[in-house]
Amino acid sequence: MQKGRRWIALMLFSLAMINYIDRVTLSFAAAPIAREFGLSPVTLGYLFSSFLWTYTIFLIPVGMLVDRFGAKRVAGFGLALWSAATAATGIAWSFPSLLATRLLMGAGEATSNPAGARVVREWIPASERGVTNAIFNSGSYAGPAICALAAGPIMAALGWPALFFTAGGIGLVWLLCWVTWFARPEDAAWLGEQERQKILSERGARKADFDTSAPKTGLLGLLRKGPTLWGLALTQGCNVYCQYLFLTWLPSYLQNEKGLAFAKTGFYAAVPYAIAVALCIIVGRISDRLLKGDTGGGRRRNMIAFAMLLAAIILFAPLVDSVWVILGLIAISLTGVASTTSLNFALLNDLIRKPQDVGVAMGFLVVGGNVFGLMAPIVTGYVVAETGHFDRAFMIAGLLLVVGATSILTLTRRALGETSDASALAPQHAATSA
Repeated sequence: MQKGRRWIALMLFSLAMINYIDRVTLSFAAAPIAREFGLSPVTLGYLFSSFLWTYTIFLIPVGMLVDRFGAKRVAGFGLALWSAATAATGIAWSFPSLLATRLLMGAGEATSNPAGARVVREWIPASERGVTNAIFNSGSYAGPAICALAAGPIMAALGWPALFFTAGGIGLVWLLCWVTWFARPEDAAWLGEQERQKILSERGARKADFDTSAPKTGLLGLLRKGPTLWGLALTQGCNVYCQYLFLTWLPSYLQNEKGLAFAKTGFYAAVPYAIAVALCIIVGRISDRLLKGDTGGGRRRNMIAFAMLLAAIILFAPLVDSVWVILGLIAISLTGVASTTSLNFALLNDLIRKPQDVGVAMGFLVVGGNVFGLMAPIVTGYVVAETGHFDRAFMIAGLLLVVGATSILTLTRRALGETSDASALAPQHAATSA
């Protein structure tokens, strides 16, 4: 990967990292907030889930906006909105005001994945999409790791509102960098001409793939082409359920189930996320090398199924007492979850024919993920309230991962947007946009 594309990968990584720092601030501030506002586990579950309500509602409309106006403007607006909403959480005075800021944050964060998918499609040759999506997605795990380490000291010194002020401020600083430096490869003045020509020639196998005047297939057209987009979305949903179980409840699990002191929770929670960041990028690079650029046949699905079955190791968590063994299981599971997301995003770009459809297709994919994801905090809240333990919560997540692995192997056999179904199964050259 050449210098210009490394900068783009870094921007995508940092976008996802800030996105997830803002998402998990509430999880790490849950204990003092619950005490101050008198919130039960069930109420916390709904509050954890609430940002996903608006996030899910706005994903497809935002995907359409990305397809129409491009990634720069849409992602910039979204980042400004979610950063301001995160900072505003620090001045919340009641449960309804907390809920309102989380809903606004979710609406803003709906821009991240559709815009990121469009950036990958515009900037990254097909042979590098696996590792680039892995870098993008690994930011989703670096964010919680950083927040886990920083949340305790910030709250101990300045109180829980300061955590939200800090997180929101970081996002606004990054927004200035995005507005200043990001552009499409056709327009980026800082991009070398040799690399520009490589990107333009290898991001799609056919000229028509980047003919923006060509008609879009549209969401309904993609859904009518067969079960592929439905299968990708179902796989994403099963995967994201497990991800949000960890994102929202891991600190509480370590404190309440394993008896860790509040001051130690951040360090222990950071360990599996940090491991997942490194391993996710390695898996993405391995996927690109194993495929050797042959992305058109959708062979990446086999790696997705393997990653989901690896993540399902969390089924064994109820059988383990040691904190370090539990953290090891969680690290392995998070690696599988992180790899599934990045590989699933890459598979979508492998299978979709027209870049004009990438934003809305990614929006639908992430909607599928978050329909399941928004249920994870709520279901877990009820499970903990009913049983006093997290064992059944881990069992539900593990079984869904098995369902997702089955879905990706059986429902994603056709390309998206092809006029001929037969061509969807044919292997293609390394430059295939698929």
